[in-house]
Amino acid sequence: MAYRKLGRDNKHRRSMLANLTKDVINNERIITTETRAKEVRKFVDKMITYGKDGSLVARRKALAFLHNDKATVSKVFDDLAKRYENRNGGYTRILKLEERRGDDALRVVLELVKEDTKEEK
Repeated sequence: MAYRKLGRDNKHRRSMLANLTKDVINNERIITTETRAKEVRKFVDKMITYGKDGSLVARRKALAFLHNDKATVSKVFDDLAKRYENRNGGYTRILKLEERRGDDALRVVLELVKEDTKEEK
C-alpha cells in the first residue's frame, strides 16, 4: 500500500495521524493541509468501519491505533456507527480553502459527512 511520508519518520507520522484521527472523530471537523487530510481520511474511515463491525477484536484494534483513548473509541462505536449504519464508506468530505500564508500549502476542511434522513429532505 502506498502512503505519504509527510516529511516525518515512522513513529512521528503514525502518532500524528492517530492524533488527527482523534481530532476528526471528536470535533467532527478539522482544518489541515490537503496532503494530511487525504492520509487521515483513510484512518477515519477505517475506525468507523471498525465501529460498524462492533466486535471485541475491532474495538481492540481501534484502541490500539488511537492510543487507548476510550472516550473516542466509545464515540465511534456508540454514536458514529449508528449514524453511518446504512452508508457503505465515504464518511468524510474534504472542502478546499485558501493557501496558507507562509508556505502556500493548500488548506482544507476535513469533516464527517452528516447523514441525511428522509425528514430533512
